[in-house]
Amino acid sequence: MFTAHMFGLLYHPKNEWSYIRREKYSLLQVYLRYAIFLAMIPPVSLFIGTTQYGWSIAGSDVMKLTTESALPIAILFYFSLLVGLAFVSYCTYWMERTFGADASFERCLIFTTFTATPMFLSGFIGLLPILWLDVFVVLGAVCYSLYLLYVGIPIFMNIPEERGFIFASSILTVGLCSLVGLMAATAILWGSGLAPQFLN
Repeated sequence: MFTAHMFGLLYHPKNEWSYIRREKYSLLQVYLRYAIFLAMIPPVSLFIGTTQYGWSIAGSDVMKLTTESALPIAILFYFSLLVGLAFVSYCTYWMERTFGADASFERCLIFTTFTATPMFLSGFIGLLPILWLDVFVVLGAVCYSLYLLYVGIPIFMNIPEERGFIFASSILTVGLCSLVGLMAATAILWGSGLAPQFLN
């Protein structure tokens, strides 16, 4: 059912959000059946791409990461995606009463998971780690996730569009703060000896 909704959001998002709103999902079902697999796509793809094919800025001068340095980075990236997904879901749950919504944490988690799905799927581009191509694809996925966020909040949370816009903007702010926190943690870890090592 998740896959059908996922593709439905690509073709007719407004109708699909209405269908998703009527579904019943448990916390374990969302996390164990969907989120943990979606979150694997970017780190696994980047691990394969950077260790087997090499990283390139413009399609030339390929640099490969060593498996020993890429593996812990991929594992940390995977768990940071899961933690970030849970954190944004919790913040959505915490803010919902302020905006007149009546949803559970499970519903906030499924909403966040569906909204972030284009970004997770864009992780497949990591198999071809060419900087300009990756940036182009990921930016497209981010734009579509933002579209799903702003279209989906009023429908999924059953609130007026005016309040939905403010709610969606608040969730976006939380997401951006999480991203900044992730970048800061990355800088700290790299300074602590987890920086990537390149093959000669």
